[in-house]
Amino acid sequence: METISLEQLSYPIGKFNFNANADEKEIKHWISEIEKLPAQLRNAVKGLNDSQLNIPYRDGGWNLRQVVHHVADSHMHAYIRTKLALTENKPTIKPYAEKLWAEMDDSKNLPVEISLSLLDSLHIRWAHTLKKLSADELNKTVFHPESKREMSVKFFLALYSWHGKHHTAHITSLRERMKW
Repeated sequence: METISLEQLSYPIGKFNFNANADEKEIKHWISEIEKLPAQLRNAVKGLNDSQLNIPYRDGGWNLRQVVHHVADSHMHAYIRTKLALTENKPTIKPYAEKLWAEMDDSKNLPVEISLSLLDSLHIRWAHTLKKLSADELNKTVFHPESKREMSVKFFLALYSWHGKHHTAHITSLRERMKW
């Protein structure tokens, strides 16, 4: 049996890498990835029962149910942060304790369909907004007080394009290992 490293289990598609010089084609690709994520995530959990959804994707990691709910929590924040960047002058955003959110009862016990439905609607609105942005709007920023840096809308686009695929791969790679 092949041994899989903690790094491979944690980052099945590799770590995030931002190309600040992305061209229009790459930006459109990121938007497309954000647009497709709800269907891809839905497909990743299709047919899984409650017992399977309660299995962590790696030792010490979240279970699959928590992963799905985390994606919804995280992408709601990203959408709101995008709109703040577009409507305010370099606003300071509010960080959130994602690990604690994942331990809350809703993340541990609600059906994944709740967050999948939320992501369907959220990503329609988010993609619609992103497709209309000018180059200047893509460069608008928010300030993140924990990292002490400005983050652009373009950065969010790249990050959440990767983020959705990253967590979908947590689910699909576990399915492959478990032969589900």
